[in-house]
Amino acid sequence: MRRTHPEVSGCLRRGRSRAARERILPGVSKVTIADVARAAEVSTATVSNVLNGTGRVSEPTRARVKAVAGALGYGPAGGGGRTLGLAVTAHGESAWDFASVPYFAQAISAATIAAHRRGYALMAMPSGPAEHMWRALPAAGVVLVDSPPSDPVVRLLRARGLPLVFDGRPGELRARETWVDTDHEAMTRRVLEHLAGQGAERIALIAGPTQEYYTRASVTAYRRWCSGTGVRPCVVPFAEDGSEEPRLDALLTGDGGRGGGPDAVFGLYDPCGRQVLEAAARCGLSVPDDLMVVCSSEDPAYGRTTPPVSTVSLAPEQAGAAAVDALVSLVENPPHTPPPVVIETRLEVRSSSMRRSRRHTS
Repeated sequence: MRRTHPEVSGCLRRGRSRAARERILPGVSKVTIADVARAAEVSTATVSNVLNGTGRVSEPTRARVKAVAGALGYGPAGGGGRTLGLAVTAHGESAWDFASVPYFAQAISAATIAAHRRGYALMAMPSGPAEHMWRALPAAGVVLVDSPPSDPVVRLLRARGLPLVFDGRPGELRARETWVDTDHEAMTRRVLEHLAGQGAERIALIAGPTQEYYTRASVTAYRRWCSGTGVRPCVVPFAEDGSEEPRLDALLTGDGGRGGGPDAVFGLYDPCGRQVLEAAARCGLSVPDDLMVVCSSEDPAYGRTTPPVSTVSLAPEQAGAAAVDALVSLVENPPHTPPPVVIETRLEVRSSSMRRSRRHTS
């Protein structure tokens, strides 16, 4: 027979009517923080401090509150069960199929495997859900991918007191929150130095208009590198629907009034490589002789394009697994906040950015 913590048994017996006991027993009705406070004979503020790992509470009281909350099924074991949430909120309330993007698909797959390994289910939320969905989300904690500044989803989840892990550095961290991210500055610098080493002198960046940390950090690193090397910066907005085609064509042909088009382009997003290859073909430019191309992508199909496109991997599998491991730590050990995790990127150099080596071998 499974034993109950002695203090829990005493708290549930002392001075409680049958109706009161039924009200706070798991499986009978939804347990509230007030129910836990009554059963543990402490204030609701004390319960909140214990479960959030904040405030000054004696160890005996802390142990008693945790035991009572666990027995009643309150908190992560009751409110969200063994379920974790994951959401991609980069585009706010706009609905979009993020699971079709290789980075997000791989991150979700790795996060799901990591959650199952720790005994949790993982629920990937659709983008742009209505506010009531977030208020009622039955999760013990949430991983937020590419959360933008002033994210309303973050505000709602914080109001519920849920632990959060950000895949992509947030503007601020609060109690029971941490982040996992790649070193975007080092990644951007590595790509730019690779292109410069191949002879590029006018490197353009495709980035935005979203304002998640990945985009902001990469653009900042690009501008800093340009300032330090004397390269004139050129940031081109990204549009997945092709609405930026005329601007991209004008840029590549030098019709944008910049005294000649770029001789290399680095695109921050998965579709950028194909977009630049198509634009180069429309403009009669040879890749890599006239224009070198690199993009961030996890899509292996870039190894089969003509020419094969150099890509940067942001290691979504490592990021997804690390985010879930951090979230489980926050859920199961509230006083402890795991430190942020920095994931290394990988540059896969292919023909699209190997101008100088191709000439040497010809």
